[in-house]
Amino acid sequence: MATRQIKETIHAQGYEISIYTEDFKNEYISLTDIARYKSDEPFIVINNWMRGKDTIQFIGLWEQLHNENFKPIEFDRFKKEAGYNAFTLSPQKWIEATGAIGIISKSGRYGGTFAHTDIAFEFASWVSPEFKLYLIKDYKRLKNEENSRLSLNWDLSRTLSKLNYRIHTDAIKENIIPKSITKEQAAIIYAHEADVLNVALFGITAKQWREQNRTLKGNIRDQATIEQLLVLANLESLNAAFIKMGLPQHERLLKLNQTAISQLTSLLKNNTIKQIKQIK
Repeated sequence: MATRQIKETIHAQGYEISIYTEDFKNEYISLTDIARYKSDEPFIVINNWMRGKDTIQFIGLWEQLHNENFKPIEFDRFKKEAGYNAFTLSPQKWIEATGAIGIISKSGRYGGTFAHTDIAFEFASWVSPEFKLYLIKDYKRLKNEENSRLSLNWDLSRTLSKLNYRIHTDAIKENIIPKSITKEQAAIIYAHEADVLNVALFGITAKQWREQNRTLKGNIRDQATIEQLLVLANLESLNAAFIKMGLPQHERLLKLNQTAISQLTSLLKNNTIKQIKQIK
């Protein structure tokens, strides 16, 4: 699996709980840190929890819902054995036998056992219902703060993109649009040039996006990420410069696409991202 980056730390009753993320959408909370609330030997606490029949059924169902490569035969075997005195199960054994993704075992400086938030909260409830409530409370605080920061950053990026778009349209007006055409004809030219940026960055035109996303509100740029909006602002300034240089549209499109790939890769190099399709 991809290397996970530590994202944040939350607190519950004086204990620090680490959170890792692979794609900044699915978060994994440290079971090792949670288990320290109950014992100085957290691996024993985790292994004892995993011995339970209810635990096996829960984490097995989670995998069936989220993991298409989960091995049901091995799961059934563990489910039958769970609850017996001789039954033992470690996170490593569970992962290797079933191909599980909801629980991970990580070595190194920030090592330990981590689990998807759905599973981690279930484990916290088993450790201590009171501790779980404090854990959820601080986790919600973290999410609220993140959402506030993301909203502010998105608004600033969208504003920057709109300001740069004025530079872009002025370049089109001064260098591409003939003086004698109608407003309707000029609007078509503006739209075509806007789609040069859309194709360079998103790989599709505004019309194609609308046809593929009829249920979403707004337009392709309203649904863009912060990183995409930052790159879009750069592309608008760059395309304005290319227009003033007299570069033909197809040449500008190739250069803009190359720039978009380079800049987004740089901005998102620590994330799992879907690469932009290169225009040839």
